[in-house]
Amino acid sequence: MKTKTQSALKAALLSTGCLQSTAALQLETTIEIPRLSVAEYHRPYVAVWIEDSGRKAVENLSVLYDVKMSNEEGETWLKDLRQWWRKSGRSQDMPIDGVSGPTRPPGIHRIVYRQGESGFFNLPAGNYAFVVEASREVGGREMIRIPFEWDGQNLPELSAQGSRELGTVTFKLQTNPES
Repeated sequence: MKTKTQSALKAALLSTGCLQSTAALQLETTIEIPRLSVAEYHRPYVAVWIEDSGRKAVENLSVLYDVKMSNEEGETWLKDLRQWWRKSGRSQDMPIDGVSGPTRPPGIHRIVYRQGESGFFNLPAGNYAFVVEASREVGGREMIRIPFEWDGQNLPELSAQGSRELGTVTFKLQTNPES
């Protein structure tokens, strides 16, 4: 954790040219999981990935599932994320370091992918889609696809609205303030 003194020193060194800025980019996403009034509620499994213009999965960003089930039984239900499973999931060895994580409760969840930690930043310039798919036991399934153009450094804030299993999904590129 940075102290105010460390931040002030870094700012002074940057302003005098004694230190070069090493600010890195990060992709910030928010995924809303709505609170549903149903008799039997289960947290959804969620997959987040990038597809190229041919709709081929080129980068897995997150796969949220029940990682704590005994005998890796949570992995059994990943195939219910049908689109992700067909495009990428069936060829993955789970868990994927830096990608896999636990399911999330209803609410708005922020997930950050940092330059140097995610292959997203190495994608060549082109047209892509940011895809989020959710599937819930004794529930529904929903997928949101947000097309975007990537030039390697610029990306406007984009969002889409789900209708049942997903609420608002956003993603944007920003400078990592911790760099």
